[in-house]
Amino acid sequence: MGAGGKGQRIEDYIPRLYGYAVSLSGDNHDAHDLVQETALKSLNASRIPEDEPAFRAWLFVILRNSWLDLARGRGRRPEMSGTEADYEQIGAETWSHDDSLISTLTVKFSLARLSADHRDVLGLVDVSGFSYSEAADILGVPAGTVTSRVARARTALLKQLEAGNIVNFPSEKRRQARR
Repeated sequence: MGAGGKGQRIEDYIPRLYGYAVSLSGDNHDAHDLVQETALKSLNASRIPEDEPAFRAWLFVILRNSWLDLARGRGRRPEMSGTEADYEQIGAETWSHDDSLISTLTVKFSLARLSADHRDVLGLVDVSGFSYSEAADILGVPAGTVTSRVARARTALLKQLEAGNIVNFPSEKRRQARR
């Protein structure tokens, strides 16, 4: 397969790779770098899987390993690099008084509070759309382990969402009643 064919094959997965990279790093710049590094490594590989599901999983393994290398190189555990201030900045830049933006930010805040393991498995299954079996291959664990990790991660995310950090503004009637 020529370089153009390889490149097109990789390009088809860029949006999903980017989504997974953001779920791991929590940082748009790191996510871009991780996707670029994944593309470069895969383009320079001498052997690539021919089977499409194996190829897709191979790309995500490259990205995940690149993230782990990046985190280790920074002398820290692979944790979310974004802070609430980063997300507040995102919100300030894109605020449109839209409920979907509020929902998106709430989920991002909640994901940021999850453990790296929980973000990792949710990034593969819920963000990138891998089956439990495919995610197990990428993570190098049994499928049953992925099943239980996803269940625990979703429960942890739900608890974070329920705890929330959005406070409703009091209605005009409530404000007047307080006076």
